[in-house]
Amino acid sequence: MKARPTGVIPPMTTPFRKDGEIDYTLVAPQVDWMIGAGAHGVAAGGSTGEGHTLDHEEYRDLMEATVAAVKGRIPVIAGIIVDSTRDAIRRGKLVRDMNVAALQVTPVHYLFKPDDEAMVAHFRAMADETGMPIIIYNVVPWSYLSPALLTRIMTEVPLVVGVKQSAGDLKLFADLMMMAPDKLIYSAVDALMYPSYTLGAHGSIAAILSAAPHASVALWDAVKAGDHPRALDLHKKLLTLWNAVIADNLPACTRHAQTLQGLPMTYPRAPMPEASSAQQAAIRKALDGLGALNGRRVEAAE
Repeated sequence: MKARPTGVIPPMTTPFRKDGEIDYTLVAPQVDWMIGAGAHGVAAGGSTGEGHTLDHEEYRDLMEATVAAVKGRIPVIAGIIVDSTRDAIRRGKLVRDMNVAALQVTPVHYLFKPDDEAMVAHFRAMADETGMPIIIYNVVPWSYLSPALLTRIMTEVPLVVGVKQSAGDLKLFADLMMMAPDKLIYSAVDALMYPSYTLGAHGSIAAILSAAPHASVALWDAVKAGDHPRALDLHKKLLTLWNAVIADNLPACTRHAQTLQGLPMTYPRAPMPEASSAQQAAIRKALDGLGALNGRRVEAAE
C-alpha cells in the first residue's frame, strides 16, 4: 500500500439532489468538513454513501471528485458494493489509476451465499485483476465471513490487507484482532467504538463518524491518550446519536445530521425515505448533547 490508513475514516454520504442525480460540486464541502474535524481518511461509495445505487459512470465520477477534493491530504478508500466478481473487478479497474489507497469490498450478498472456496476465489480474482489493496467489508448479515475465513483470505491473498468488521458481536471483533494482528482491522460496530479502540482497532469506518466527525475524532484521541473518563463520556453521547440514526434509512438520517451541522442539504436516492420528523427531532437532540450544533444552515441543493 502507498499508506496504511489508520484512525477515524468517515464514509461520506453521496450528495444526491432531490431528483436523484448527484451534485458533484457538493463533494468538496463534505471532504473539507471531514478534514477540518480531524478525520484521518475518507471512504466514498460505501453503504453510507448508497454505493449500491451507483452506476459505473457515477461511481467513477464520484471517486474522481472525491480524490480531487482531498488533494492528497488524507487517504481515500473506494467502496464497492456489488454482487458479482466481474462487476467488482470492473469497478476496481475504474479507480486503480486514481490516488486511492484501497478498495473496500463487500462479499457478494444477494440471496445466494458463496461457499468458502468461492469467497476466497472472489477476492483472489479481484486482487489479481486490479492489483489494488483490498479491505473486506464484512457487513452483510446473511453473508458474514467468520474470523477464520477472513484470516484465511488475508493469508492466501496478500493484497487483501484488512477487514472492516461490522458484525455487532464484539467477540467476533476481538477474535479477529487476535487471529490477524498484522492486518488492518477497522471497527464498524458504530455503537461500540470505545471498546473497539480499547481492543486495539487500527481505526474505524462507520456511519456514526460521518454523522459526528468531531466527536468521533475526539473519542479516538481520548483512547489514544488513555483518558478513559473522557472516552466513556463521548461514547455515551455518541451512542445516543447512534440510537437516533440507526434505521433502514440510516444514510438519510446521517445526511440529516450533517445538514444540521452546516453541510448543504442533500437527499437519499429513491426509494429510501428522508429522515422522519421523529428521527429529525431525536438527531437534533443528540447532536445538541454532543455540542455539535452551531446554528449555521446552508441552502438546499437544487
